[in-house]
Amino acid sequence: MKVAIIGATGFVGSKLVDEALARGLIVTAISRDTSKITDDRVSKVSVDVTDVDKLTEVLKGHDTVISAFNAGWKNPNIYDDFIVGAKAIQNAVKNAGINRLIVVGGAGSLYVSEDTQLIDTPDFPEDIKPGALAARDYFNLLKEEKDLNWAFFSPAIEMHPGIATGKTGNYRLGKTTPVFDANIVSRMSVEDVAVVLLDETENPKHHQEQFTAAY
Repeated sequence: MKVAIIGATGFVGSKLVDEALARGLIVTAISRDTSKITDDRVSKVSVDVTDVDKLTEVLKGHDTVISAFNAGWKNPNIYDDFIVGAKAIQNAVKNAGINRLIVVGGAGSLYVSEDTQLIDTPDFPEDIKPGALAARDYFNLLKEEKDLNWAFFSPAIEMHPGIATGKTGNYRLGKTTPVFDANIVSRMSVEDVAVVLLDETENPKHHQEQFTAAY
């Protein structure tokens, strides 16, 4: 299986590359700056995702595209840049004739009550809200996509560098609401997020819908 990973040098993307290689997949790592990638098993491509024509050419011939695109948490224009970049990736996937797109979004679009998403709760962190809003709003746009076999992944509420669980390979799946453990905590390491996403890549279970996972 040949998989293209967009945002391959980021927090999530780098772990996706590691997990895909561990499974023996053929990996194309796409990023603005690929100098951090030193594994010679990886095909490295530096491309601006908003260059739809160039990205289309890079993506041709792949079985699945996993987008871990992030416009940069410290980017003052993160909202607009994320929406533009995510839509460009979606168009390039279609133009390249690839049917399968997995998008790594945020937990903010998960529902914590019947009519309230996590991002709309009073305690949602203000510093990440613009990026989370962009992911939520892009997901609403993606829902209108009828031609691609897409899936939108929302990580656990707690999924950050401070979670040092490492790779366990254990997880429980959900769809539009967070997965909580016995202590009412929704958490997962980035290494296990990569496991979830590569399991979905190799054995697709979610088609034109949102899904999530946690311990």
